[in-house]
Amino acid sequence: MATFSNFAFAQHETAYTQHRHDLQSTQVEYAIELGWESKFVSEGRDNLKSGGVYWSGFAAQCQNLNGYARVGRGDREHFVRWELGLEYTNSITDTLEATIGYQRLEFYGDERTNDNELFSTLTYNGFGWVTPSINYTYATEAGGYFIELALYGAWQASHTWRLSPYALIGLDYQLATEQHNGLNHIQFGLESEYALSHHLNLTGHISHSIALDDIEKEVGYSSHELNETFAGIYLNWTF
Repeated sequence: MATFSNFAFAQHETAYTQHRHDLQSTQVEYAIELGWESKFVSEGRDNLKSGGVYWSGFAAQCQNLNGYARVGRGDREHFVRWELGLEYTNSITDTLEATIGYQRLEFYGDERTNDNELFSTLTYNGFGWVTPSINYTYATEAGGYFIELALYGAWQASHTWRLSPYALIGLDYQLATEQHNGLNHIQFGLESEYALSHHLNLTGHISHSIALDDIEKEVGYSSHELNETFAGIYLNWTF
């Protein structure tokens, strides 16, 4: 099914990516998604002073090539984020899958900014109970990169309901902060996907991020107040 990239639950590693394994035909598939996040958390940081973000997006996928457009708007603050991207996924072996892509970011708010991201993901599907992955993102304007090492589980509670616990660790190298490098944050949570029908899915998550050295050095102190707990809910229609 068509998917959105880098998004929603831990920026980028939602349960939708598992649909890629089912793509066998040359038929173009489409997806529309509407959602809400209680906070806008990326790289272990809440990017807004208050409130969350409403998200909407559209994706089109033909075999392993996926293109998408997505916009987020703050529910309390004047904040708009556009994401336009293209990615390609290929199975290296029966158990190893690689994705490469490009994403253009446009920000409207207190400041007007933009960025370009080049990203790649390597996922191993050889274990039945857990899926490890490595995600690499390079941002041209920031001139740095970010690495996430993740483990995803999957429990099929019923034929229409799947639960996916996950844990990841983030390492920052001049993408989130220019002056500090290394351990950035640990994040863990639980994702849920419920199939309302063959083409309509309801998904949600609850996540908790723990600040590590890079975030603590950025603000100049160590405190549990730097940790973030957030949740989100999405409705995804594929056709």
